[in-house]
Amino acid sequence: MIERLHPRQNSDLEGHGIAENQLINAWTTGRLHHAWLISGRKGIGKATLAYRFARFLLTHGNPASEKDTGPSLFCDDENLKMLPSSLDINPDSTIARRIAANGHADLQVIECGISDDGQRVQNVISVEKIRSIGHTMSLTAGEGGWRVIIVDAAEDMNRNAANALLKILEEPPRRSIILLISHAPSRLLPTIRSRCRQLKLNELKPEVIIVLLKKWLPELSQTELHSLAGLSDGSIGHALDLADSGGIALKRDLLQIMEDFPAFDMAMAHQFANRFTRRDSDAAWRTAVEIASRGLADIVISSARKNGLADRGYLTEEAAALSRLSKLAPAQKWIEAWETNNALFARTESINLDKKQVMLNALTTMANVARTSV
Repeated sequence: MIERLHPRQNSDLEGHGIAENQLINAWTTGRLHHAWLISGRKGIGKATLAYRFARFLLTHGNPASEKDTGPSLFCDDENLKMLPSSLDINPDSTIARRIAANGHADLQVIECGISDDGQRVQNVISVEKIRSIGHTMSLTAGEGGWRVIIVDAAEDMNRNAANALLKILEEPPRRSIILLISHAPSRLLPTIRSRCRQLKLNELKPEVIIVLLKKWLPELSQTELHSLAGLSDGSIGHALDLADSGGIALKRDLLQIMEDFPAFDMAMAHQFANRFTRRDSDAAWRTAVEIASRGLADIVISSARKNGLADRGYLTEEAAALSRLSKLAPAQKWIEAWETNNALFARTESINLDKKQVMLNALTTMANVARTSV
């Protein structure tokens, strides 16, 4: 299991320089909006950016006038040279260490967690937690600067919590900022979105994923790095999840079975499916389902892509095998197999079907399609 840093402890952020510059420019000009909606795919660094900005604000304060109106005090050329050009804060600084330890009085984090009675894990952010923001913002900042609120993830708020947040956004106190993190901003109330400055983070480029993977998993080969980067869909969090669940080996073994289609090596298929009979196989199961579904989708689109599957995390021979399979049956047949298998996988999760048998059935469905004459 890869030991990962919590975003509040992680001082490194790669691939989001444009977003950082937007935050710095807003701070520099003294026109920092009171609420920001930081959105994008899960695992790309949204929370890391939010904590990074919190460290910055709680370290540097505000360059604008004391009344927070008018131009920045540092708007002349000489003083502009003195302004920070990055959100980077020394991780050994007092403020950074206090935030890492979740111990800064002017930073409040709202997220799902353990219930107040300690008896259960909550999957929603309650109205009580959101109302506590109003209390925090009504107080004078403990250190005379900013009060920063981070809500992660904002779509986890229940309806009452969302309405409570809306009231807070309508009348924000001075020197306070709310950073909403969202993987699915469309699930938020339109009125909440309209009251926030929106900052959408793009998926990370493969080369950035590789740089980050080298930091976390320096033992990986170049081939493994490229494979994880291709499978990650631009998310370093997802790349690490894949590595944690044995995604490289699962992809290799699953594609070896598929490479033989229309022949079907039942012994190899059983050996592959046996992995999902163990009690601790949930993560591996989800990864195998993702790779199997992705493989079918890539069979359909391989002939339509100008660069084939070179950027999808496959080795050259794996991409060639999937391209060959696309010629063994009409695209509609592969799409039907994709739909059939996805429905089967979904039922497995909802009614606890035998995962080994489900995987064997899914592989048999694919093999049968490969036997179809174009």
